[in-house]
Formats: sequence, structure tokens, C-alpha cells
Amino acid sequence: MSPQHRTGAISGSRQPTAIDAIAERWLDTEVGLDPVLGTKLGRVESATTFGDYSPDGSAQAAADARAVRSKLERAVPADRTDDITVRELRDRLDVRIARVETGLALRDLTVLETPAQLIRQAFDLMPRAAEGDWEAIARRLAAVPAALSGYVQSLELGASRGNGPARRQVLAVAAQADRFAVEYFSRLGESANDAAQTWPSEGRALVAEVSEGARGAARAYASFARYLREQLAPTANADDAVGRDHYALAARDFLGTDIDADETYEWALVEIDRIAAEQRSTAEAIAPGASPAEAIALLDRDPQKTIHGEEALQRWLQERSDEAIEALDGTVFAIPGELRRLDCRIAPTSEGGIYYTAPSDDFARPGSMWWTVPAGVTEFRTWRELTTVYHEGVPGHHLQLGGAVARRVELNAWRRTRAGTSGHLEGWALYAERLMAELGFLEDPGARLGMLDAQRMRAARVVVDIGLHLGKHAPDGSVWTAERVYDFMASNVTMRPEALRFEVLRYLGWPGQASSYKVGERQWLELRAEAESEPGFTLASFHDRALSLGTLGLDTLQWAMRR
Repeated sequence: MSPQHRTGAISGSRQPTAIDAIAERWLDTEVGLDPVLGTKLGRVESATTFGDYSPDGSAQAAADARAVRSKLERAVPADRTDDITVRELRDRLDVRIARVETGLALRDLTVLETPAQLIRQAFDLMPRAAEGDWEAIARRLAAVPAALSGYVQSLELGASRGNGPARRQVLAVAAQADRFAVEYFSRLGESANDAAQTWPSEGRALVAEVSEGARGAARAYASFARYLREQLAPTANADDAVGRDHYALAARDFLGTDIDADETYEWALVEIDRIAAEQRSTAEAIAPGASPAEAIALLDRDPQKTIHGEEALQRWLQERSDEAIEALDGTVFAIPGELRRLDCRIAPTSEGGIYYTAPSDDFARPGSMWWTVPAGVTEFRTWRELTTVYHEGVPGHHLQLGGAVARRVELNAWRRTRAGTSGHLEGWALYAERLMAELGFLEDPGARLGMLDAQRMRAARVVVDIGLHLGKHAPDGSVWTAERVYDFMASNVTMRPEALRFEVLRYLGWPGQASSYKVGERQWLELRAEAESEPGFTLASFHDRALSLGTLGLDTLQWAMRR
């Protein structure tokens, strides 16, 4: 069918196609390869196992991706939705295959979103209400040692080929693994004991099973930490930088497009200067003659902008989230009924990060905003945090990711729950922050300064991400090192030192990811500027058109929005 005869818009009565079936079978394959992904998607059939993190597992994933790629090439798109699916799925398959062929998968160790963390995080998303839930947890706990063993095999193979992770990441993850062993799994065992108070007496055997599984998982993580520290670290690469070739593939993975890294580096430096100028004018509005640093000090001392304790923080987050949903629905967004619930929760660990988890495909599990509180932190500044509520919740990730899940008629399961890249996801969330400022939700100068501080951080980390991994010179002519990255970030953001150290570790070990936020936002702003020149433009119509596509890579997003 020629493009001019395909439907020009997604119809509410659209029938599933052969390409939808290919995409959904690939999603089933991915869940089989990675049951933790299945848990994230709310699929109970994968709740008791882990994938194969060994080299054999990676090879199988690449073989499966090649087979689906071949099927996709032979299939004929039936409509515009299929065209988008083909483009996006082909790109994601190509990147997955390339990660294995280049050995990128063998150095997958950093302080976030690698098997070292994902194996543990699987338990955070598992339900714990019923006795049957704990049976699944017990079975998965028993699978932790084998999962980590396979992961070690991949890391050893990468190291033997000179393609292992940097020593700094190895030691940082070893420290994480020690904490998981000592803290996390013991608490999980205690939680089973608490839950069992409402079970029949025969359920006490399950408590013993969970407790033994938790001890086994703790021992496996302690052993993993020793392996990292004593065997992998001594031979690991001392250089944090990965080089241009590795960076190009990593950036493609996170963005779904290729970038001119040198141009992006220079653009980000200009963006820092633009944001800094806006910070200065905002500081003047807070206190005439005050510098941004002085204005921040005033805000941090303001008791009206301080929250004490995690319970009070959770209530404040929920209140602000509920207010945003109520205010935006029917104005610049049409919010589906399923998305009017967003759970704001305190994360169960202190490892750093604030994140969103999408609802399950049937909405039995709602979308959730998770706020990680660093150990020992008991005070929270509302002027800093408000913009992040909009980033993670509404109109940010909750409308974007949860909205895709709600489009069951228009989008296949892979498009609803799995497609997309960090460039699309985080770019939209940064766009959402700026949109809320535009709509007047950040009129308070303190809240606006908080948004600008976050925006400047995102611009600064484009500079350090590209600068360090490509071996570029810093603005002062020095060579980028981990220490220089920390100093540059410290001069451009206001963040607790312990949180900033974690952020820098993340940039050093996760090339391309830190840049995806700001590069993605740049693309979203360009697309909106183009749409504003079209007859009949409204914010509501632009947002509906954009979100109706689900999450995509940036190349596919541009193609779809411009047609």
C-alpha cells in the first residue's frame, strides 16, 4: 500500500495488523530474556525468575533480535501507525544487535540501571500484600545467586578482551553491593515476617523460606562485591573515558538518533550562559542586588520553604501532584481517567535518584513517583523540588508513559510499554518543566530558580558527558578528568556534595545518558516551534498529537511529527 493511501491519523477503531503482531511477539521475547522487564511492566508470569546475564544470554538476545529484524523487513505496513512501528522497532533492534557485536554489553556496570542494581530492584516492584506474593518473592530470591553468577561471567569476558568497565565504577558498585547485602535483603526478610501476622499458621513455613532466600541473596551480593573489589578492580581500566566510537553507539541507544557531538558540546556551553543570565535576573526578583548564590542561601533559610521528615515530604509531593492533575486536565491536556491517580512514594533505598514507574498494562498497578531520600537527610526544600514533581509526574513522565499505556486501541503492547528512548522520555520531562513555568505554575521566584538550577545542571552535564568521554578540552583549556568534572558541576549546580558525587559517578560510567535529557528537550522545543507556525495551532492539539504516538526515538519522533 503506497503512503498516500494509508490512513493519515491513528483511528480509535484501528484493527491489529501483522506488524503489531511482530512487535508484540518481540515484547514477549524481551520479557522472556529479561523477566525484570516483565516485572516493571506488571507481567506476573515473569515474577519468579531472572534472565541470563551471561555471554550466552547476550548472544541469544542478539540472535532473537536478528530474527525479528528479518521478519520486519518482509512485512508490509498497513497504515501510518505501522510505518512508525517499523521505523522505531528496526532502530531498537539494530542498537541491541550492535551492543552485543561491539562488546558494549560486556562492560555493563555502573551505579544505575545495570544488572547489579536491576536484580535487587526487581523486588521493589513486586506486590507484597498476599501470601502468594511472598511465594513469588521467595522463588525469585532463590534465583539471585545464579543471576549474579552469569553476570560475573560477562564482566570477566569483557575484561579479558580489554573491554571491561572502568575501575571507578567497579569499586563504586562493590560498595553498593555490600550495602544491598547488609541492609536491603535483611529488611526484606523482616517485611515477610511482618506480613505473615495475618496469614494462617501454616504460612509460617513461607516466612522461613523467604528469610533463607534473603540470606542467600545477601551472601551472593557480598560475594559479588568481593569479586568486584578483589578480582575485577585490580585489572580494570583506570581511564573513565570510552572514546568516540563507543560514545556514538551509546548516544544512539539513549537518543534514537545520531548527533554531532562537537556541535552539541558547544551548544551546551552557550545554553549554560543563557540559563545563568536568567538565574541572575530571577535572583534580583528574590532580593534586589542578590547573586544567585545569595538568593539560594535566603531560600534555604526560609522556614516556609522547608519540609521536615519523609512523611511530610510524601504528603507534599502527593498534594502538588494532585493539584497539577486537577489544573491541567481539560486545558492544555486531556488526561485519561486512569491517569488521574499518581502515587507519590518514598523509595525503599537511599542509593540516590528520583524516578517514575509506569502503570501496569491493565492499570492494576498505578503509575508511581519514587523519591529517594539520602541517608541522614531529614529536611527538604520545596523551592528546589517543585519542578521535579512536574518532571516525574504531570505533565511529565506520568502523562507521557502512563498516557501511552492508556492508548490500548491505537498502540500495540510494545509501543505502549516498551518503545522509546531516554531522549524522548527525559526530553519531554524537561519540556514539561518549562511548560509549567510558561503556564504560571512557577511564578514564585524561588520555584523558578529551582527550575533554572535543574535546567543548568542538565546543560552542564552535556558538557562533561561529551567532554570527558570524547577527550575534549574543558572551557579553561584543561583536560577533562573525574575531578575536573566534579569541580565543573559544583560550579554550575547547587546540590548536596554526596548527591553530586553520585551524579558524577553516573556520568562517568553511563556515557550518553546524561546528555539525553537536554538533547531531547532541544528536539521537543524545535518540534513545537515548527508546529506553532502551522494554521490552527493550539498547545492542546500539539500535546495530543505528540503523546498519541507513545514514546519513540528522536529520529522516529521527528519523522512522525513532521508528517
